[in-house]
Amino acid sequence: MASLFTKIVNGEIPCYKIAEDNNYLAFLDVNPNAKGHTLCIPKQEINKIFDMDEELYLGLMQFSRKVAKAIEKTVECKRIGVAVIGLEVPHTHVHLIPLHDMEDMRFQRKVTLTKEEFENLAKAIQGNL
Repeated sequence: MASLFTKIVNGEIPCYKIAEDNNYLAFLDVNPNAKGHTLCIPKQEINKIFDMDEELYLGLMQFSRKVAKAIEKTVECKRIGVAVIGLEVPHTHVHLIPLHDMEDMRFQRKVTLTKEEFENLAKAIQGNL
């Protein structure tokens, strides 16, 4: 059965898209730790990041770096944190989280945004790619 993220890739579930190319997709996390929290995924459904072949893995890291730079230009923060946990969705994903303090990386403190705020934020980050 297709993962939640594969359904997003296939357009079955909407997302606040940041960037996309033939192999990867970046979109805002709808349950963000901080404003601008973004997920970068390979379009190919692979459960564990280290099961990816080296070319796809390195491509995901390059793609994530590009997106992180755009987030940093858009959202006020001290830096962009990176986490790869992958327990909640069996599809490799890189969390890019604007950090103000260490609590932003704990996945316990969440922020709430309206649909309009998500849409405006996605457009603003896209503008900095």
